[in-house]
Amino acid sequence: MKVREVMTSSVDWVSPDTSIVEVAKLMTKDDIGSVPICEGNKLIGIITDRDIVLKAVAVGGNTSNTSVKDIMNTKVISVSADQDVHEVADIMAKNQIRRLPVVDGGNLIGIVALGDMAVEKIHINEAGDALSSISQGVHH
Repeated sequence: MKVREVMTSSVDWVSPDTSIVEVAKLMTKDDIGSVPICEGNKLIGIITDRDIVLKAVAVGGNTSNTSVKDIMNTKVISVSADQDVHEVADIMAKNQIRRLPVVDGGNLIGIVALGDMAVEKIHINEAGDALSSISQGVHH
């Protein structure tokens, strides 16, 4: 089964100039922990709730004046819509990521979440294994 069969194609994203307060509100509204950052449709980064806490709040930053570009992660792991869900489950487990942007030619076209694979009852063992690895952390 391919990613395109389980991904969510309506994705909220923000621009690099968006304030982290607005991102936090979007995360609350959508009940998500990460938001893709785009210029146009081009994926250029991602920001997580953890980024906001550790890179802005915990260091005493002025959250109302901090933009996404100040703390976003530009090393984004993404997948294509044609990738197999087995491969994506492995990527999620190895990188401890529950949601991956789906891109086509660098343009954001969707999001695939660990839950998408489990909810669709596809490869439940793989999704469960990935979640177990994510939850426990990688042991070296």
